[in-house]
Amino acid sequence: MERLERQLGKEERDLQILDAVIHNGPIGIVKLSQETDIPQHKVRYSLRMLENDELIEATPQGAIPVDDIADRVEEINAGIDSLVSRLDALSGDDA
Repeated sequence: MERLERQLGKEERDLQILDAVIHNGPIGIVKLSQETDIPQHKVRYSLRMLENDELIEATPQGAIPVDDIADRVEEINAGIDSLVSRLDALSGDDA
């Protein structure tokens, strides 16, 4: 259970960083850390993961969202909704 909680925390942090890049990009590590109150080393890691997932791009001015970010966010939201439904089914909730 602890491993799942840690992973969820990481994903939550990545989404928080992605949101900040979408709304404030181009934005660098220091500014992201200040805006999100996340330590710089964790911001750096999240940026790397988001770039690997092709959600952001690194530029000399800072991170920016990819051109089709609206479509990508829609896919992420659909995936989250699907996971919530699966978790509800596992727990026996019908809500």
